[in-house]
Amino acid sequence: MPRFSLRACALTFCMTLGVPVGPAMADAFDCVITPALTVGIGSPVSGLLEDVLVAEGDFVAKGQVIARLRSEVERKTVELLKVQADSDAEIEAQDSRLVLAQKRLERARDLMARKVGTQEQLEAAEAETEVIARERIIAEMRKKVAALELQRASAQLDQRVIRSPIDGIVVTRHLYSGEYLAAEDRVFTISQIDPLHVEAFLPVSVFRAVSPGAVLEVRPDAPVDGVMNAEVELVDRIFDAASATFGIRLRLPNPDGAIPAGHRCQVELPIVGQ
Repeated sequence: MPRFSLRACALTFCMTLGVPVGPAMADAFDCVITPALTVGIGSPVSGLLEDVLVAEGDFVAKGQVIARLRSEVERKTVELLKVQADSDAEIEAQDSRLVLAQKRLERARDLMARKVGTQEQLEAAEAETEVIARERIIAEMRKKVAALELQRASAQLDQRVIRSPIDGIVVTRHLYSGEYLAAEDRVFTISQIDPLHVEAFLPVSVFRAVSPGAVLEVRPDAPVDGVMNAEVELVDRIFDAASATFGIRLRLPNPDGAIPAGHRCQVELPIVGQ
């Protein structure tokens, strides 16, 4: 007898006896466990790879340094600009000149007040003070520019350090130390396996039985044992007319990495007796 006929008979029998009927029954549907995210890791700049620090199968953390490009020139540029940005010598020299010019200006004003100085001397002292004050402002601007140049050079140096953008596992290492990395090349492919995604296609007849936020049981195929709870993240709002199905995606926590990705499974969807 077909499965749905058996279910209908059992339901009729229970209702006849007055036995409560609840959502204890469930349908199982094929699903696939996949990485939550897979990314190809490259670099915004090209160059020779100096160090490739991880290999296939290694776990990496977000922000971890996984490779470096050769960067001798960039490091020396940063060192040079750091010396310039940290130096106050030019500003201090202008401060000393400004103090001396202000003293000369005070003497010129005093002489004018006592009628023993000339207007020309006073104007010359005022002009000298004004010029030195402006030169001090220019010295301060040069120091700020040096600090900005240092920031830019440091950013360029940092671009030659390749970090992992996610927590995950190295799936493929495409290049090795000493090889040339072009702007369009990838050094690694990394997959995030915590959490995992569970993807399934369900018949449109159960569309109203599943919604985002619902927790469903997932049973991986052998040799992985156990039943895991996964939360529905996404329910497709567009049906596939040819197969009369719609897709769902669930979030499956995998903090210890015990559940392998790329594995088949069954997802159980509770069905109210019908």
